[in-house]
Amino acid sequence: MKLNNEFISHNDGDEKLLVSTGASDFKGLVRGNASAGFIMTCLETDTTEDEIVSKMLENFEVSEEIARRDVHKIVTQLRSIGAVDG
Repeated sequence: MKLNNEFISHNDGDEKLLVSTGASDFKGLVRGNASAGFIMTCLETDTTEDEIVSKMLENFEVSEEIARRDVHKIVTQLRSIGAVDG
């Protein structure tokens, strides 16, 4: 899975922004905190939920259960707006 090319990601200080280019049905902006931003950054290249969870465990002090839950939640939300392919 990977971010759809109809969305552009941008770092804005402590937040990660995901912006629709206008080519998608979603017209808006997604703001993410540090962990959501990290997940969005991982999605800039083709990856899996398991690979993102592994990277979360390397970069954040979080249990595997919480990392897996957060990754699944963010990916599901991004899929619902058409921001993730695959």
